[in-house]
Amino acid sequence: MRRFNYSKIKDMKWDSDVLGLIAAIYKEAGKQELYLKQRPEELEKLVDIAKVQSTEASNAIEGIVTTSTRMRQLVADKSNPRNRSEEEIAGYRDALGIIHENFDAIPITRNYILQLHKILYSYANNPLAGATKSVQNYISATYPDGHEKILFTPLAPFETPEALDRICGEYNRVIGNNDADPLIAIPIFIHDFLCIHPFNDGNGRMSRLLTTLLLYRNRFCVGKYISLEAKIAKNTDLYYDALAASQNGWHEGKDDPVPFIKYLLGTILAAYRDFEDRFALVETKRTAEETVRLATLSKLGRFTKQDIRELCPHLSLSSVEGALRKLVGSGEIVREGQGKSTCYHRVK
Repeated sequence: MRRFNYSKIKDMKWDSDVLGLIAAIYKEAGKQELYLKQRPEELEKLVDIAKVQSTEASNAIEGIVTTSTRMRQLVADKSNPRNRSEEEIAGYRDALGIIHENFDAIPITRNYILQLHKILYSYANNPLAGATKSVQNYISATYPDGHEKILFTPLAPFETPEALDRICGEYNRVIGNNDADPLIAIPIFIHDFLCIHPFNDGNGRMSRLLTTLLLYRNRFCVGKYISLEAKIAKNTDLYYDALAASQNGWHEGKDDPVPFIKYLLGTILAAYRDFEDRFALVETKRTAEETVRLATLSKLGRFTKQDIRELCPHLSLSSVEGALRKLVGSGEIVREGQGKSTCYHRVK
């Protein structure tokens, strides 16, 4: 069984791109701490939005979808699921909620990872919930003509339990001994987890839950306010390309984790900068129209009412709608479409 050798991390030389991303994330994390002290109540409203977006996006990557209304009911109102897709969405909701509330009491071990997987499928009839895979799985791509190509063969089922124990043990040792920055150790752990592909189902969603858990345990809490899963979902091609580039040669110990490290750090940094943008909308007392105007200035191209609501969580729906009507009336923005297809764009 092959895994990335954590003992070599402290001796590796990281290029300027990796070091620059790490420095920028620490800078943004420091800003976030100050922002949270200044306007905690307003920023707390971002939490519920992020939970809905994270649950929606992480499941959508795997083709598990429902309507926006049902998504909000399932996540924000904790409605009971009505069908198989909603069962999986509700399971992700619960697993994410436990991480949000108890991250500091969830050690990184195989048993805890299995428990999270069991929670992920707690509403579904999955006999392998909370157990490692029973059959060999493959990472493949389906092409337009219908044929499939195997891109990567993960570890065999009999190797999987030990592999999980080893990557957890090595990660804990590296973090405990300060052998590497957590922002290096975390992407490597997630990369190895995905190469192991320990479950018959749910590997992608589990990797995103574990990313959030590892970041929280190392005091990088941007995912509480800005959905990392939504960032990944917007550019899934970049995610899969980075993973494929890093997986090449993994079994032989010749893999290069740097492409995946850069991808994940870039995603984390983008989330921190989104947080800063949203803080700018609440740090000064403004009228609803002024706040929405500022929010529209941050949007390039077309945007929806929901896009603006996400940027202005402290405003009510009626306030956002009223402000948008005024901006349309003044000629600052143009409205297109009707009903659910309604969108806007700036002209000034």
